[in-house]
Amino acid sequence: MSALGSSWPVFLGFTVVVAGWIAFMTGQAVAQVWKPAWQVIPYAILLGAADRFFVFALFGGNPLSLPGFAVDSAVLLAIGLTAHRLTLARGMTRQYPWLYERSGPFSWREKGRERTF
Repeated sequence: MSALGSSWPVFLGFTVVVAGWIAFMTGQAVAQVWKPAWQVIPYAILLGAADRFFVFALFGGNPLSLPGFAVDSAVLLAIGLTAHRLTLARGMTRQYPWLYERSGPFSWREKGRERTF
């Protein structure tokens, strides 16, 4: 066991892959209904708590590990916010193609404007 409250393979396999996929889908769902990014935060916290429970129930991890809960929730929040921004950028350019074009995976710009640095 580590400070994560579980082993590294469990953290990578279950938290990052399985719960991360759920966090990604959650971020997409929030963005698809045009809700702000801050609304991903409570879902990530709840998902972090559910992840702690499943790590305990399936792999014998420590369910009361506060550092484990914090790391799990932070990783899931990062994945959820990334998905939210990707989906929002795609949605803006698909819904308003006459106004916006993609300027990267996480951003868009008005058509006809060049980026200046």
